[in-house]
Amino acid sequence: MLADTRPLQNPHFRRLWSANIITVIGAQLSVVAVPAQIYAETGSSAYVGLTGVFGLVPLVVFGLWGGALADHFDRRTLLLVTTTGLIGTATLFWAQAAFDVGDVWLLLVLFAVQQAFFAVNQPTRTAILPRLLDDELLPAANSLNMTVMQAGAIGGPLLAGVLIPFTGFAWLYGIDAVFLLATLWAVVRLPALPVLGAVGGTPGLRSVVEGIAYLRTQPVLMMSFVVDIIAMLFGMPRALFPEIAHTTFLGPEEGGLAFALLFAGIPAGAVIGGVFSGWVSRVRRQGLAVIWCIVVWGVAMTGFGLTVLGADHLAGGDVGAAHWWLAAAVLMLVVGGAADMASAAFRSSMLLAAADDQVRGRLQGIFIVVVAGGPRLADVAHGATAAMVGTAVAATGGGVLVVVLTVVAALAVPSFVRYRVTAAGRRPHASAG
Repeated sequence: MLADTRPLQNPHFRRLWSANIITVIGAQLSVVAVPAQIYAETGSSAYVGLTGVFGLVPLVVFGLWGGALADHFDRRTLLLVTTTGLIGTATLFWAQAAFDVGDVWLLLVLFAVQQAFFAVNQPTRTAILPRLLDDELLPAANSLNMTVMQAGAIGGPLLAGVLIPFTGFAWLYGIDAVFLLATLWAVVRLPALPVLGAVGGTPGLRSVVEGIAYLRTQPVLMMSFVVDIIAMLFGMPRALFPEIAHTTFLGPEEGGLAFALLFAGIPAGAVIGGVFSGWVSRVRRQGLAVIWCIVVWGVAMTGFGLTVLGADHLAGGDVGAAHWWLAAAVLMLVVGGAADMASAAFRSSMLLAAADDQVRGRLQGIFIVVVAGGPRLADVAHGATAAMVGTAVAATGGGVLVVVLTVVAALAVPSFVRYRVTAAGRRPHASAG
């Protein structure tokens, strides 16, 4: 039941994964430090909100273009350039904080540049996995990677929250820059990784369009994106957490324990799911597994909404009773996080194994856009819905829609449900039966 660690027997993957344990902590320190510094300098949540625009736009643009670059150039070289770029932006973050520049627009521009480097780096980093590992090890490798990322999503913000009052922002950015050297060392040790097969044209808009056109001819791969959009758009209630923490679970307006527990629930579930992810390597019918995982996610989010509804109507302002309902709500989020981790591991493996090497980078670029954009669209949808019908109904209804629409999607594209990996684990296929 414990995580399948066979991918770590590959020295290149082991070095990348081990380095990521270090660098993800530094990255999360910067993730917290940027909005915290902007708010400290401006006192305005509106300026903090601009990080969404300055972060998402380069993530979308360079995510798609970065995938095209990864399908044209040696991927090791591209990782060297982008990792160096990330170190450079972290150093510039450190410099502006150390010398107390105090320019919020400089902060936002640096943040945009950092996200652009990340958007090229991430699809490239994922696209190299099939060159390092057999297909049968991809689910385990993706599970290991996501476990580290989600653990960092919990530990990094907690560590940053403790350090900022004592060290200031410059130290956090400096730690990020130094820790990134571990990843640079792991990338330097990689072999040359040119794209297999001939790739025509240049890595511009046409190349991106060709990648999207390829995806349209692959219903199984297309469905991996569709079901993820369904799960995130309708089932990610994080925009409701601040209001639920305050009005339902009686926490303070500025945050507090209930607020922290709600935000930590899904990442904590993903970490637990990753630790006990040994079973994912034994699953051959990966398409069916994705459907089940997303259904479990939808049921968990429905359960979360029902606990909010129960607390609203039954707690009666009793803090003790509200805390019991809070525990139930966090449990639902933990279950959902574990299911989402497994779903993501299978979907990433399908994208890597079932696609030609010439388009893997572009498909990973699209994957980054979907993963980043889905929750942000969910924030808008859940926020608007909650304003009309309340947080409990918005969360519950979203979970129900996830289950219903996932089943409909599975019935509409049965080849996705039939998708399986061969026993040898070398090449996947969609069976006819």
